[in-house]
Amino acid sequence: MTSEGVSSVMVVDDEPGIRTALRANFLRHGWQVETASSVREAMSQLDRRVFDLVVTDIRMPDGTGMEVMRSTRVLSPGTAVILLTAYGTVTDAVSAMRDGALDYLTKPISFEQLQATAAELMHQVKQEPSHKVVQEPAPASGIIGRSPLLHRVIQRARAAASTNADVLIEAESGTGKELLARFIHNSSDRMGKPFIAVNCAAVPETLLESELFGHGRGAFTGAVASKPGKFELADGGTILLDEIGEMPLHLQPKLLRALQEREFERLGEARSVHVNIRVIATTNVSLGSMVERGQFRSDLFYRLNVIPLTLPPLRERREDIAVLAQYFAEKHAAETGARVPRLHMEFLERLQSHSWPGNVRELANFMRRVVALSETHDIDGNCFDAEFQGPTRTSGPSQMRGPSTVAGTPIRLVERQHVESTLVLTDGNRTHAAEMLGISLRTLRNRIREYGLPPRRHA
Repeated sequence: MTSEGVSSVMVVDDEPGIRTALRANFLRHGWQVETASSVREAMSQLDRRVFDLVVTDIRMPDGTGMEVMRSTRVLSPGTAVILLTAYGTVTDAVSAMRDGALDYLTKPISFEQLQATAAELMHQVKQEPSHKVVQEPAPASGIIGRSPLLHRVIQRARAAASTNADVLIEAESGTGKELLARFIHNSSDRMGKPFIAVNCAAVPETLLESELFGHGRGAFTGAVASKPGKFELADGGTILLDEIGEMPLHLQPKLLRALQEREFERLGEARSVHVNIRVIATTNVSLGSMVERGQFRSDLFYRLNVIPLTLPPLRERREDIAVLAQYFAEKHAAETGARVPRLHMEFLERLQSHSWPGNVRELANFMRRVVALSETHDIDGNCFDAEFQGPTRTSGPSQMRGPSTVAGTPIRLVERQHVESTLVLTDGNRTHAAEMLGISLRTLRNRIREYGLPPRRHA
C-alpha cells in the first residue's frame, strides 16, 4: 500500500486496447496505475518500485507473464500477482498457481470479476502478516523479514513476552538470537528496565561465577571491593545468557538454583540476594544432545526450556533475502554517506541461490563489502561474482575453500586456513567467527595462539 493508503497496480499487456481498458478500470476504482507493454518494460519498473498488485498477460512477444511473476517474487515477495491469458488451459493454471500466482483469469476479461479478485487479494495482504515486513519499531530490534516461518517465530515470541516464563532460543549462528531476545524484552512489561547480556563463552571459566553472581570483598586475589554480578544488575528486567552450552558443569547447579528460587549468594558471601528477572538463554548447539552426552545437566535444560523458540536459518526463508539485502545496502550506504545502490534482479537472484551458511550475519557482511567496493551505483550479477571469488565463497558450512585445501593437505594447515578465512569473513570479530565455526571463543583464542595468527589483526 502507498503511504496514502491507496493500492498500486502495474498492468502488463502487449495489446494497447486491453492495456488502456484495464488502466481505466483500475483508475475508476481509485487505484494508482502504471502500465508496461512488454516483459522488459515490466522488469524495469519492478526494479524501480514496489507494487501492491501486478496484473500481467501470459503471452507476450518478448517473454511470458510467468517471467514477470517470478521476478516479482524475487524483488517484492509481498506483491500479489494475477495472470491473464486468452489460452486458459488447466496446465497453464496449475503451473501458474504452483509458481506463486494468487489468481488466474481468462480473456475476455470481466472487469467486475477482476475488481472483486483484486479487492479480495488486497484484503488478504492486509490480514496476512507473512506479506509484510516484520520489524520492531525500536531501533535495536532489527528483526526484518516477511516469510511465514519468521512470522510464526515472532508470534510465539510476542506471546512469550506477555508472560514471565524463561525462554530458550536454539538457532544457528548469525540468525539473530540476541535480536529476538531483545524483541521479547521490548515487547514485555519489563521494557524500560535493564537488559543485560552475558556471553558465557567469552568469559574465562574462573571469572564466570563472579561475572554472573558478583563477589564480596576478599573473595579472591584482587577482589578489593564488593561487586554486584549481572543477575543483580538485571533486577526488574531481563538477563540474556548467550551460548549457555558453554556454561561449565560445576557452575550449573548454582545457576539452576538461581533460576528456581530467583536468589543466590555472591562469591565469598553468605547473604542471599533476591532478584526479579526473566531469563532468556541462547545456544547454537542442541542442548538436548548435550544432555544425552553428559555435557549439560538435564534438570537445568528442562528449567531453561520452558518456552523453546527456534529461529529458521536464512536458507529456509529465501523470500527474506531480497528485503534484507536492500535493508543492509541502505544501512551501509548511510553509514558511509554514499548513494543507496540499485540492486538489479540478477544480483538478487544470485543472493537467493546462495546457501548463506553464516545466515543473516554473513549476508550483512557481504552487502557491506559490495557497497564499499562497488565502483558503480548499479549492483548486478557481475558484482556478486566478483565479491564471491576466493576463500569466502561457500555452498555449505563445511565447504569454505582456501588455495591449499586439496587432497593430501595436512589437517593442521587446512584448519589454520579455515580459521583465518572465517576471521576475515567476520572482519576480525572473534565472537562471530567462533559462532560460525561452531566452537567456543576460548577454543578460537587457543587456535589463534597455536597457529600464530596475528593477534592485532583479529582483535
